[in-house]
Amino acid sequence: MGTVEWERNVRTHPRMRSTVLTVRRRCLVCDEEEVCEEPAEAEPIGRACSSCHAPTERVAVVRRRTKPLARNPHAAALGRLGGLKGGPARAQLLSAERRREIARHAARKRWGLTDD
Repeated sequence: MGTVEWERNVRTHPRMRSTVLTVRRRCLVCDEEEVCEEPAEAEPIGRACSSCHAPTERVAVVRRRTKPLARNPHAAALGRLGGLKGGPARAQLLSAERRREIARHAARKRWGLTDD
């Protein structure tokens, strides 16, 4: 699976995304312009010019896009492991009546109905 396909298929929380800008920058010394990608948090004046290595300023934002941040596979595996153990253990402890109560309450909340 390619990187682009993987990025589309990853389910992420809104906070687990980063904004990437394609910007046009101009050198403060030699006035050379170049187009580059940088995070939205980057300073407007900063990155070094590729010709004279002087600071550049952001002239225009050409494109703005968001991409998912890479998840830590070890943390994801641990979370899944806990979920695999915890769900069945909790189900064994609850009576059928209590499980039904919880499901009814969840359904009513989901559909915006008042709970009894």
